[in-house]
Amino acid sequence: MAQNYKALDSITISDIVSLGISQEEAEQLQEKLTEIIHTCGAATPQTWQNISKQLLNPDLPFSFHQMMYHGCYKDFGPNPPAWLPDPNNAKLTNVGQLLESRGKEFLGSKYRDPISSFSDFQEFSVSNPEVYWKAIFDEMNISFSVSPERILVENSSCPGGQWLPGAYINPAKNCLNVNKKRNLDDVVILWRDEGDDELPLQKMTLMELRSRVWLVAYALERLELDKGSAIAIDMPMDAHSVVIYLAIVLAGYVVVSIADSFAPSEISTRLELSNAKAIFTQDLILRGDRKIPLYSRVVDAQAPMAIVIPTRDSSFSMKLRAGDISWQDFLNRAEGSKEVEFVAVEQPIKAFTNILFSSGTTGDPKAIPWTVSTPLKAAADGWCHMDIREGDIVSWPTNLGWMMGPWLVYASLLNSASMALYNGSPLGSGFAKFIQDAKVTMLGVIPSIVRTWKTKNSTASYDWSSIRCFGSTGEASSVDEYLWLMGRACYKPVIEYCGGTEIGGGFISGSLVQPQCLAAFSTAAMGCSLFILGEDGYPLPSNVAGTGELALGPTMFGASSTLLNADHNEVYFKGMPVWNGKVLRRHGDVFERTFKGYYHAHGRADDTMNLGGIKVSSVEIERICNAVDGNIVETAAVGVPPPGGGPERLAIAVVFKDPDSSTTDINTLMQSFNSALQKKLNPLFKVSNIIPLPSLPRTATNKVMRRVLRQQFTQGENSRL
Repeated sequence: MAQNYKALDSITISDIVSLGISQEEAEQLQEKLTEIIHTCGAATPQTWQNISKQLLNPDLPFSFHQMMYHGCYKDFGPNPPAWLPDPNNAKLTNVGQLLESRGKEFLGSKYRDPISSFSDFQEFSVSNPEVYWKAIFDEMNISFSVSPERILVENSSCPGGQWLPGAYINPAKNCLNVNKKRNLDDVVILWRDEGDDELPLQKMTLMELRSRVWLVAYALERLELDKGSAIAIDMPMDAHSVVIYLAIVLAGYVVVSIADSFAPSEISTRLELSNAKAIFTQDLILRGDRKIPLYSRVVDAQAPMAIVIPTRDSSFSMKLRAGDISWQDFLNRAEGSKEVEFVAVEQPIKAFTNILFSSGTTGDPKAIPWTVSTPLKAAADGWCHMDIREGDIVSWPTNLGWMMGPWLVYASLLNSASMALYNGSPLGSGFAKFIQDAKVTMLGVIPSIVRTWKTKNSTASYDWSSIRCFGSTGEASSVDEYLWLMGRACYKPVIEYCGGTEIGGGFISGSLVQPQCLAAFSTAAMGCSLFILGEDGYPLPSNVAGTGELALGPTMFGASSTLLNADHNEVYFKGMPVWNGKVLRRHGDVFERTFKGYYHAHGRADDTMNLGGIKVSSVEIERICNAVDGNIVETAAVGVPPPGGGPERLAIAVVFKDPDSSTTDINTLMQSFNSALQKKLNPLFKVSNIIPLPSLPRTATNKVMRRVLRQQFTQGENSRL
C-alpha cells in the first residue's frame, strides 16, 4: 500500500489540495509538515508521532491521513509503529506504576524503565507466577474469604496445573466491594436507550448496584433451587442483565450464557447441555423501530421456568406459560429483604460460575465452564493490557452470551471502573454520540463494526478525545480501517486482543508501554507463553520469524480444565508436542511472528488451503483482494476441490457495495485479483471463480464461516469451476 504514496518530502501543496482541502489550509498543513520533517526527518516513527499529534484531526479527509501515514512509512518495511508510548505517560499506567515501585524487586539490575523492561516483565509473569499473581491480586484489591495455600501447583496428571489450591472466593462479591479505590457513591454503570440520544445518561452508583443485586439474590433463593444450579440469561446486555448476572454468582448459582440473537433450536441446545433450571429473558428486544420477540423464542425452545422482564416502554400484557414468572412477581418474593445485605456464597476455586459456549459452527457447541478464578484472569487482562483503572469508563458492544460480556463486567468492576452500556445498535450515530457523552476512556470494537462506522461516517462531528485506548477482538483487522479508527480519537492506540472462551481472556495482546502497530499484536498476554509450530510439529525458536499453527504454554491462569460435553484433554492436549517437559496446549489459529517480534493472526488452522502444494491462509488472500476494487465491501477465500479430485482451486466470494454497479465486471475483477495475488503473494496463485454474494455467512460472534462457503461451493458451484 505505502509504495503507492509519495514520500513526505515530495508532497506538494497541489497534492494536498487534490484531496478536497482548500488552498489556504493546504498551505498551512504543508508548512507544518515541513517543520516536522526538518525536526524529525521524513520517514521515522517520531515523524509520524508528531504528524498524528500536531497535524492531523478527525475533520481532515481520511485520504490526507493515509497520505501522511503511508508517505512517512513508504520504505519502512512491515510493522511500522502507528503509536509510540510516551515515557512519562507510561509510568502512569497500571503496569508502569507497578514496575516503578517494584521493578527492581521483580527484575533486579535488569530493570530500567516500564517501556524498555516490559518484555522482561512479561517473561517474569510466566516464570514467577507466585510473585506475579500475588502482586496483581493486590493491585486489583481482590479479597479471598480463604486465602490460597499458594498460587500454582504443577502436576503431571493435570497439564494446566492446579491454581490457587485451598482458596475460597466469590467474584461477584468482589465486584461490589468498597475498597481504597472506590466508594459507595461512585458511578459503576452508565447507559442510554437507543432513540433517547438527546436525553441525559442514566447512571447507577455502587450503592444502588449492591442494593439491586442483593434483592435479586434473595429472590433467587426463594425459588428454592439447589445451590450450584444453572440459571440461564437470554437478554440484551443492559443494566438489568448485569444485575441478574452478578446476583446469580453472588448467590452461589451458575450463569448459563445465551446470546439474545439465537433461534429456539440454539437456545434449546444450550439449555440442555447446561441442565439449566430457570432462565431470565425479556418479552421483546427493541432495535430502532423494530420489536423483536424474545420470550416467544424461549417458549419455543421449551425452556424451563422463565422470569420475564418487560422491555422499556412496553406494556407487559402478554400471557405467560404456566410456571413462568413476571419480573415484578419475582422481585416481590424478596420484598422484605430490600436494602438488606446478601451474604455472598463463598466458593472453592474449582466451582463453576458461568457456562459459556463456543460458536458451534459444526455440531454441538463446546460447553465451557468458567470457574471462580476465570473472572480474575479477565480482569487482570483489562488491568495489564487495556490499562483499565480507577475512574475509567469502559464500553464494548457485546452480549452476555459471548465471553466479552462477562469479561466487560469483571474487567470494569474488579478494576474500580464503570461500564457504559448502549441499549441499541452500535452501528449508527446514536452509539457514537453515547461514547462522546459518556466520556468513554476504553472502547472495545470488532473490525466489522469499525468498517461500518467508516463506510457510513457514523462518528462524524462527535468528540472521542476522552478515549485513552481502543481494544479490538473477534476477527482480523485491517491497517487502513484501524488507521481511520485511531484518527477518530486523536490517534490513541488500538490494543489488539485475541484469546478464547476457554481461556477467559487473551493469550496475545498489545500494551500501552510498547509501540503499537496496526493489525498486529505486540506481546504474549501476561502469564502466557506462545509457540509457533513448524512443519515438523515442534516449536520454532522464540527469536525466529515464521508462520504456523499456534500452541500455548499449558499453565495459564484462568484457562479451562474441563468441558461439559467433550473430553478436555483430547480437545486441547492430545497429540500436542512436549516442550521442556510440558505438553503444549492446542489453540488452532495460524499465527505469524515477524522478524521485528510482532504477531499477525491468519485465521483458524482449518481456514488454510493448499494451492499447488503451497499452504496459504484465507486471510492473506482476502487482505489483498479486498483492496483491489473500491466497490468491494469484503471477500472470503476458500479452496474448493474439483469434482474428480485433485488440487484445490481458489474461489473468492465477494460482497459488493453496489451489487448492480456496471463498473465492476467479473472477468476484469478476476484479472485484477490474479494480478494482485501473483504480484504480492505468489506468482503461482490463480483465482478460478468469483461468486458475488449479498453477505458472507457468519457466526453470532461475527466470524466468517468459510466451512459453510466451502461446502456450498463444493456442492453447488463445482460445475462452474
